[in-house]
Amino acid sequence: MRAGVFDALRGVSLILHAGDVGGRDVLDELEAIAPVTAVYGNVDPAGLPLQARQTVAAGGLTIDLVHGHEQRRLSPETLLAAFGGDIIVYGHTHRALVHRQGRRLVVNPGAAGPRRFDVVPSVARLTIARGGAEVEIIKLVDQGLSR
Repeated sequence: MRAGVFDALRGVSLILHAGDVGGRDVLDELEAIAPVTAVYGNVDPAGLPLQARQTVAAGGLTIDLVHGHEQRRLSPETLLAAFGGDIIVYGHTHRALVHRQGRRLVVNPGAAGPRRFDVVPSVARLTIARGGAEVEIIKLVDQGLSR
């Protein structure tokens, strides 16, 4: 894992991983930071103990966690139509995205692993308080973090 991941996630109470985990070693490293809930992605090796979808309750809100490769057309709108959670966290595109529709939120934290495609590696910090949610995308640059 990139060193910046540890700084970006320091102090969180839960880590949500939206798939393309890469291997058990990544989950173990993340577990050293905080408890992890993860789903499998389309490039994950067989044998990882992951499900296609997880629903998590946090701060009075529900979070649907999916990879997204199962969707025929992957967009915030199709995810909002397919899932009922207050927050939908997905992966697959490896591109960071925050989309708000009313009180509902769709988040793609990007990808924190080896650089792929033309995207800057990133993670997201989701803060839930007073029945609402805010999200910050944190870019992982070679020399640290960029907010």
